[in-house]
Parts: sequence; structure tokens; C-alpha cells
Amino acid sequence: MRTAYCTFETAMGFCGIAWNDTDGLVLPAYFQLPASSVTELEDRLSAHCTHGNSVPPSAIGRVIELAQRHLAGEPQEFLDISLDLHDLPSFARRVYAFTRRVPAGETTTYGELARVAGNPGAARAIGVLLARNPMPLIIPCHRVLAAGGKPGGFSAHGGLSTKSRMLELEGVHLHHLPEDQQLELWPVAQPPAG
Repeated sequence: MRTAYCTFETAMGFCGIAWNDTDGLVLPAYFQLPASSVTELEDRLSAHCTHGNSVPPSAIGRVIELAQRHLAGEPQEFLDISLDLHDLPSFARRVYAFTRRVPAGETTTYGELARVAGNPGAARAIGVLLARNPMPLIIPCHRVLAAGGKPGGFSAHGGLSTKSRMLELEGVHLHHLPEDQQLELWPVAQPPAG
């Protein structure tokens, strides 16, 4: 199996994607939202790869195009994109599958995901799984809120400000974002050297 990655520019900064290529079957394995710098982005991506920055195959090019359109304000659904999640426990795969079904412009809660995943008392475990989501945007964990419409958490760079911005692109506005979390959403990313 060959694992490689690439970075690409979006309206919100540089993102990255890593993929596995097993005898010609190419599947996304890791997606990275904009980081504080392209260097940090590449460091995170390379930690998941056996090969370095590569030219993306056409299947990955399609995911990149959808991500660029989405982050430019044209919400996309990624349900038809097959993902390489085979190394994850079955409960995690089930939670991520349910999370993928939350459409753009709608939200759900950690508790509701726990209920539909068959473990109604596992809202906190759902939060932990979503904090470790290997494919934010493609597995739209930003659409999952805490009880009462509170934002909950978000582990990507920018935290709750990033979550709020991603939801705003889809027409959802958070009303519970604390003032100390209202940061500059997307720092200007520097293009990769070379």
C-alpha cells in the first residue's frame, strides 16, 4: 500500500489530503483543514504517509475540487466518496457513517448521534471520536453540536471560530459562541515553498 498526500489552496487557506493506493484502489484516508501554516499542515499530513507530497490521482482530484467548491461557499455533499477507514473500530466507523448523513445546512447533537449509533449514553465518547475525526469536512463533524444548540468543541485550527465559519458557509449561524472564541477565522496561509 502506498500512502501519499498533497496540499491545495482553498478560499479559506491551504488544506491537505492523504490517500492510500492499494493496487490501484485509491481512497482518501486523512483530510486536513487549514492549519496555522503550510509547514504545520505538511507536518500533520506527512505523519500519516509513507510517501511525500505527490500529484493527486484523479479520484483524489475530485475530492479536492469538491472541497474547494465547498469552502468557497458552494456547499457540497461527500456521501459518494469512499473512504479508507478500515483500521478504525466498528463503533467509530458507525458514528462517522451517521455523521456523514447530516446534510449541509443542518445540525445534530452528540446525544442524537449516540442514540442512532446504538449507544444512547455515549455522547461524550461521540465527542472524543469527532475530535479525532480523520476527515473533517468529508465527515462533517462541524455539523454536530452540544445539547441546546451550544457549539460544543472543534479540534481544527481556530477551534469554535472555524466550526462557526464552516456552518455559516452552509447557512447555519451559531448563537452561543463565546466572545473569547471569536478569533480571526482564517489567517493568510503562505504558499508552499518550491
